[in-house]
Amino acid sequence: MTSADELNEQYDADGSVTQVPERNDEVHAGESAVAQSRESAVTIPAGTVVLAATPIGNVGDASARLVALLERADIVAAEDTRRLYDLARRLGVYVNGRVIAYHDHNERDKADGLLDQVETGATVLVVSDAGMPTINDPGLAIVRRAIERGLPVTCAPGPSAVLDALALSGLPTDRFCYEGFLPRKHSERVQYLRTLLPERRTIVFYETPHRIADSMDDLLDAFGPNRPMALCRELTKDYEQIRRGPIDEIRQSVIDDPPRGEMVLVVGGASNEEAEAAAPSTLSVDDMAVLSIDRALEGGLRIKDAIAQVVQEHPLADGSLANRKQVYAAVLKIKG
Repeated sequence: MTSADELNEQYDADGSVTQVPERNDEVHAGESAVAQSRESAVTIPAGTVVLAATPIGNVGDASARLVALLERADIVAAEDTRRLYDLARRLGVYVNGRVIAYHDHNERDKADGLLDQVETGATVLVVSDAGMPTINDPGLAIVRRAIERGLPVTCAPGPSAVLDALALSGLPTDRFCYEGFLPRKHSERVQYLRTLLPERRTIVFYETPHRIADSMDDLLDAFGPNRPMALCRELTKDYEQIRRGPIDEIRQSVIDDPPRGEMVLVVGGASNEEAEAAAPSTLSVDDMAVLSIDRALEGGLRIKDAIAQVVQEHPLADGSLANRKQVYAAVLKIKG
């Protein structure tokens, strides 16, 4: 039988013996009681899909529920299994359940198989790399299929880049809309932003470092120089930074000091006057032709320049612009 003295010794790599401090049984008992209390306070629902939010930068933001779910879920469906295991390591958690890759490219194919396990009583935990599944991350497919099959789905809420950025922006938070990532292509991004010109609510976007300069140019063109905004980067991390100011000022800061890391853009909503002026055009092609003729006469413009102005000022409901050739043809028809 091993003696107490032997238990309190450990051998170093060179064979020498190092004394290990004796365990304080009273302290250990207290720690065990706290751990047991935490574990008993977290209920792991059987036969349920659980969407759990993971830290967006600071591992200290992980909830007790997330820790318990990682330890005790039967199946963990992770966007990136390597990042899942890294998170578990940093949390000091051992993932006991079966881990599968569950990402944008396979979530529809995997959903029913996971739900078959839920029907047998398994707890299926769905996690993304950062934040809440389904919010620009995998998860929507399994939620929809679970609803269709009448199976329970719940959330273990936690960190959210959208809400963090909104709260830190200093812009109104009572009404807002989240628009995800801006389109990649310039033409699509411009058309998309035009549809948001009448939006009175605070607008939240995601953007990446390699597109931020182009996107700021398009935000300036769409909303003008004075619309207030905030650029929030590296949220919850050591180098968290919030840049606040009018769009033209933030754009210049992006040129002078290009931001790194994932970022969230928060843009103030339109004023009543801006919203009314930017409301989708109800003008017909003939209406635009008449307006173009008037504009040309009043401003001494060439008719083609007048048409260009009118078309630009009156975007259609989908953010696109009326066809200038059609407006020009209508002008010629009116002039006879």
